[in-house]
Amino acid sequence: MSIQALDRPRARRGPVATVNPVAKLGAALLIAFPLVLTIDVVSALTALVLETVLFVLAGVGWREFWLRTAPVWIAAPLTALTIALYGAASGDVYVEWLFVRVSEGSLDLALATLFRILAIALPGVVLFISVDPTDLADGLAQRVRLPARFVLGALAGMRLLGLLVDDWRALALARRARGVADAGRLRRGIGMAFALFVLAIRRGTKLATAMEARGFGAPGPRTWARVSPWGAGEWWLLAAGAAISACAVTAALLTGSWNLILGPS
Repeated sequence: MSIQALDRPRARRGPVATVNPVAKLGAALLIAFPLVLTIDVVSALTALVLETVLFVLAGVGWREFWLRTAPVWIAAPLTALTIALYGAASGDVYVEWLFVRVSEGSLDLALATLFRILAIALPGVVLFISVDPTDLADGLAQRVRLPARFVLGALAGMRLLGLLVDDWRALALARRARGVADAGRLRRGIGMAFALFVLAIRRGTKLATAMEARGFGAPGPRTWARVSPWGAGEWWLLAAGAAISACAVTAALLTGSWNLILGPS
């Protein structure tokens, strides 16, 4: 099996997995936009429940789902706990000790923040599990019409991130072989970081020269090796993201829990 084959994401059969990455990005932004404007339990919980349909259609196994989203499930409760302990107090105060003040208002705000983080972060993680960086770059350049120089430069940088890990491991093994890696961890880490920085600059310079020699910076319209597809599936995904946002906002307005945070104080 070639390195290129290992670098590609595993093929998935979910209807959402094969959708253009730009549509996935647009759907995630459509879902997140109204949730950024308000902090309330109803809108975030409504969006989170409706998002489960997208999670099922994404073609991600349950084990992979929990592994990939584990940082979100850890960060959301910790953030809610911080707000519950140190948030603005209002209503009945249940616990008060030094800087800690747990009140009715702080608990409501903590619960809303918990669901809000989950509703915003989970779609972005799940929808992008099956995204290939090259497909995303093709979509951004051909569909969103972003500058080709910016898109290709970002793609090249993403492709080289894995090499930094390999370079760091090679530097550590080389220093250990020379007998200079057994003491002074801080000094060794700073030296390796500087050496890695120098290697990154040299590789970036060579890559820029090679790309320019191949005409990546030439003026005029650019051709693409692969066409970024766009069809009914992409429109349906964007419509689903807009529908989730509309349902979340409607539910919050009908229950009177809509809490606009960008309004006048």
